[in-house]
Parts: sequence; C-alpha cells; structure tokens
Amino acid sequence: MKNNIIKLGIAAFGAFTLGACTDLTEHIYSDNTTDNFYNNESEVISAVLRPYTHSCAVFACQSRQNYWQLNELSADQLAWPVKGPHGYDDAKWIQFHYHTWTNMHASIEDAWNLFFMGLGFCNDAIQNLEDRTAESMNITEEQRAAYIAELRANRAYYYLGIMDLWGNAPIVTKVSDPEMPATNSRQEIFDFVESEMLEIMDDLPLLSQEEQNCGRFTRAAGYAIMATLYLNAEEWTGTARWADCIEYCDRLINGEGGGQNGAMQLDDDIYKPFSNTNSTDSRENILVLAYDYMASGIKCGWAGDMYHFNQRYIYGGTDNGNDGIVVIPSAYDMFEDNDLRKQDWMLIGPQYDYDTGEPVVGTSEYTGQPLVFVRDIKRYSEGDTITSTMYTGEENSGARFNKYNPGPLSDANYYGNDWVLYRLTEFYFDKAEALMRQNGGVATQEAVDLINACRQRAFSAEDWPNEMYTTATLTLDELLAERGREFIFEGKRRTDLIRFGKFLTESWWDHEPTTSEHLKLYPIPYDQVTLNPNLVQNEGY
Repeated sequence: MKNNIIKLGIAAFGAFTLGACTDLTEHIYSDNTTDNFYNNESEVISAVLRPYTHSCAVFACQSRQNYWQLNELSADQLAWPVKGPHGYDDAKWIQFHYHTWTNMHASIEDAWNLFFMGLGFCNDAIQNLEDRTAESMNITEEQRAAYIAELRANRAYYYLGIMDLWGNAPIVTKVSDPEMPATNSRQEIFDFVESEMLEIMDDLPLLSQEEQNCGRFTRAAGYAIMATLYLNAEEWTGTARWADCIEYCDRLINGEGGGQNGAMQLDDDIYKPFSNTNSTDSRENILVLAYDYMASGIKCGWAGDMYHFNQRYIYGGTDNGNDGIVVIPSAYDMFEDNDLRKQDWMLIGPQYDYDTGEPVVGTSEYTGQPLVFVRDIKRYSEGDTITSTMYTGEENSGARFNKYNPGPLSDANYYGNDWVLYRLTEFYFDKAEALMRQNGGVATQEAVDLINACRQRAFSAEDWPNEMYTTATLTLDELLAERGREFIFEGKRRTDLIRFGKFLTESWWDHEPTTSEHLKLYPIPYDQVTLNPNLVQNEGY
C-alpha cells in the first residue's frame, strides 16, 4: 500500500492554477489560516506534503510545460512534430527541437512559474515550522527537525532544476521577502544547494518501505541530489568534483541511505522500476512521484503528451492523447533490434485492440485504416521523395512511449505507476562516468562492471556475451549513447548532452548544430524581467 496522504494531497492540486489576475481584492474562503493551523501532526504533515503534489506538475510528463519538456524536447531523442493538421501549437515544440526559442517562449515562462510556485510552498511550510515549537504543534522536536529537513531537501531539489535550466536565478528562502529578489549566480545556487543538503542530511529519515516514504525526501534521495550536483559541477561551476560524486554514488550503491523493500539493489529486469506495481515491486527506486489511481482517482498524466488519439484501445484503458511526443528516427536507431528496451519501452508497428484483438484504426490521415506506428516522421501519401522534418509527420509517425504501461482498466493496479525521479541505476552510471573522467576518459574495469550490471538486463542470456562492454568498447561517447538508451523518457537527456559537450555541436535527425553558447541556458522569461528590475537576463537573450 502507498502513502495515501500523498494521494489525497495530489487531488488538491487542481485548485491551484497559474494565470493572470487583475483583481487583487482579498476574499476569505476559509477560517483556516496559518495562525490557527499547525495544531497537530496531521496538519503539519499536510503542509509538508503540499510541495509533493505540486512537483507532479513540475517534474513528470503530464501535459504541463515543465522541467521534463524543457529537458527532453530540446535534446536528441524525443520531439513533438507537426502531424498533418495537429501539433503546430504556435511552433513552441519546433523551437525546442531547432533551438530557436526566445525569452518570450510560453513554455519556458510556465516552467519558471511552476518552479517558483513550488519554492513558495516549501518556504511557507519551513517558515511556519521554524516559527513554532514542537510542543505547540503536538509533535516531538525530532519530528519537527525531520519535517524541516524534508522541506529543505525538497527546496534544494527545486533549485537543482532551476540551476540546470536557467543557471542564474534568485535564491529565495522566505515568502515575499524580498518582494523583488535579485539574481544569484549559478555558483551561488550551487553553493546554496550543497550547504543546505550537508546541513540537513542526518535529519532525513532512511528510505524504508515500512515507513511508506518512497515518495518523499529521504537520506537516499539526499545522497542522490548530492551525486547529481557533483556529477555536473564542472559544467555548472567550472570546477570538477568527480571524487565527491563517487562518494555519494557509493553511499547509494552500498545501501547507506536505506532501501526500498529491504536492501536497495538493481531490479532484476527492466520492467519493475516503471510498472503499475513499482511502489512495492521495485527495489531500486529512490525518489518517485507517488500515484495510486484506483485509490485516489489521480493518475500521472503522460497520456496527454504521449498517447495517440485512439490509444485507449491499445491498453484497454480510458485515456487517449494529443498524438504528440515521439521518438525521433536517429534515437530509435541507437537501439539494437535485440535490445529489450527497444522492444518493450516503445511501441512500433501494427497496433491491436486489447480486448478484441482487432486492429486499432486511425482517426486522421488513416481514418478507418489499421494504425501502424512507423519509425519515420514522413508523409507517405506524398511519395518517397518527401523530406522527413518536424513539419512532415502523420498521425502514425514515430515510435511511441511505452516505458510506463498503466495496464488495462480491469487491472487492480490500473495507473498505479509511480513516476521515477531517481533510481539506483542512475548512480551506477554516474559513478562509472566519474571514474572514467578521473582516468582521462578511459574506462576502468570497475566502470565497465558498473555499466554491464545495468545493461545485462536489456538482453537475453543467449545474446549477452556479444553485448557486454569491455574497457576498449566503453568509450565516453558510448557511455553517453548507453545513458540515452537506459534513461530515455526520464527527463535527463539535455543535461547529459550538455555535460558531454554534445548539446550544441551535434546533429540528430533533422536538427543541425546550433553553436551559440548561450543556448546551454534558457532565458529568464521576458515578463519576469519586466516585472522585477532586479533580475538580470542570461547572456545572449
């Protein structure tokens, strides 16, 4: 069973939206204010959990213009091409793919707003817990310290994303104080995240299934934040911290942060971390956005961005989508045909009705005809000479997302998939990369063993002897390619490309190099700079 407090909190998210407001007259809709709240542990927990419900909009693929979209649609694996009359959407997806965004891009502004709204939830709860005694809230001092540590870790995680996307941004630790915060440098944000996590680490609880905290910030999640921070330190600050990265990866690999379902370890197959029973079956998930649709009626909304107009028939479920995001051809080709990740994490070929076994049919270019997902993003009706671009798709173009399978509606765990933010596999890869970079980019046997331990799950026992890496075949370029195969759809690709020096210089599918250095950071949204004169726009915008 999952943490139902988190599920109930997610339902409250619909009451919070971002939009323009011209009438600032205060209306009191409830007798509950901070003055008469925080009276018992239940009220304290509701405040601690509130940022988690918001994080579903910030970090998961669920039809919000957020961190996930900015980090995936600008990279070399996923895109949202125009398909017939659908998907142009003011060219915002095209601009991500071709790296032509400006400081007026609506999705970049939405992502900024979501991040700072989340910081507000964290800061408000931190202030209220710090301003009150444990006794007044009917909790112990140890509980109070743990709740504050959890909120500060959550805040640090938000700043990790802000530092990744924008580099330079205000560090704000109190609600509306200051009213017009000034821009802090990327180095200052890095130092803030590092100092915050070091200060509160020992107050974070161990990851434990018994305590139902797999969807919350634990010491294991804290170690994950530190490993990520140090892995990217050279890009983010100019100073490499490979040894520090290895230290925190080792803490996770050795199980020092606790473990899900007992000792933390790699799952024995590629399906468990993402299944609709991953909250109980996975032993490698460290930090997730927790969902339980059958209990709460709330699901992770990847369908809107990922699913075809008739996708519900394929799964025997309830959700169709906007026929949006697909795997671009060059990314699909990076997988070998015998790779289970290619076979099972993506949909391609003819699609069949889950209940009847009959072909699922198209609704646009292929109305009434069998729906067959194809590798290419191309208008086949115009002949073989048509060029494949972001403008030339049809409703069946591109391999489709299948990494998270919700199951059919008849499944007792339908849409019970927790969305994974950190899993142990990532830190096998991080440690291997740090070891290689310490060794002049050359693989050590330890680095090879770490990657092989993860990769082996993607191949049959018969195929594996021909697929394992050696110190000669595991180059840095191959490590980046394998990261792409392992973490496709997980919201990490742009960050990896930048760290490997490939984000600006490489071609993929119809994307040509865009060598302007400023594109490694997104612009601070125009409206924010206009409203707050203390903000400094990133160079190049």
